[in-house]
Amino acid sequence: MPFDFAYAVKDDYTGNDFAHDETSDGKVTSGSYRVLLPDGRTQIVTFTADHHSGYVANVAYEGEASYSAPKPAAYAPPPPAYA
Repeated sequence: MPFDFAYAVKDDYTGNDFAHDETSDGKVTSGSYRVLLPDGRTQIVTFTADHHSGYVANVAYEGEASYSAPKPAAYAPPPPAYA
């Protein structure tokens, strides 16, 4: 059955950034999706799927991975109380 859809989310407050689009003529389905990874890169997957080749994907990355120093724990146990 033929279909076509797309959606995208970009929320600067939460850092969510992803999208998906897909189309099919009833025999071959193709599309792509992308997601912002925790290391700052964007992963982009383009794909086709049919009854002969199955699911064939190409995965690519945009940007440079970057890592920040771990944040200190927000909670620390109280100091011991001695009687």
